[in-house]
Amino acid sequence: MTTEGHIVFIVDDDERIREALGELLASHGMYAEAFGSAGDYIRAAKPDVPACLVLDVELPDINGLDLQRQIAEGDHPPIVFITGHGDIPSSVQAIKHGAVDFLTKPFSDADLMAAIGTAIALDRKKRSERAELAALRQRYLDLTPREREVLPLVVSGLLNKQAAAKLAISEVTLQIHRRNVMQKMKAASLADLVRIAEWLEIPVTHSRRAGGS
Repeated sequence: MTTEGHIVFIVDDDERIREALGELLASHGMYAEAFGSAGDYIRAAKPDVPACLVLDVELPDINGLDLQRQIAEGDHPPIVFITGHGDIPSSVQAIKHGAVDFLTKPFSDADLMAAIGTAIALDRKKRSERAELAALRQRYLDLTPREREVLPLVVSGLLNKQAAAKLAISEVTLQIHRRNVMQKMKAASLADLVRIAEWLEIPVTHSRRAGGS
């Protein structure tokens, strides 16, 4: 039901606006689902694809800005606000809380399509990063308990002999664990492993200087 693997959700209580936006998107080869209220949107099943939420500010059941705050903690798509009664405080609030754009009716088709394109690109990037982070977390869970002890010591910059001393194991054994960590985490280099550890928020409590040389 989606074109090119993405979808645009439209939430506006004006049926004419919903139809017009749906036709505009269809003319650009994009699939859309429209809702007349925030509640209808929230209750609807949504495909797991990159998306954009075109959201009217004034809705019959809840203000669009309030809806933005309510769904902020979830994995909702980037929002493009549309409104017939725009004001600077509302637009500032919307953008401050992550909206891609705040368009006042009547807006140009070009401005709306540009904002939607930006939103979908952002959502695609966010989804890719979430998938990569989930894969990294699974790789970390696949490490043995000892390997999970070695990882923070390695990324802290300790020499092999220093890390081995911290764990009371031989330097050769430490090197074996270090190699296994690199392979299992699919790290191409130490710098790559450091970035992975930072992304996984693995605490580093040791330093090379503290341990001597």
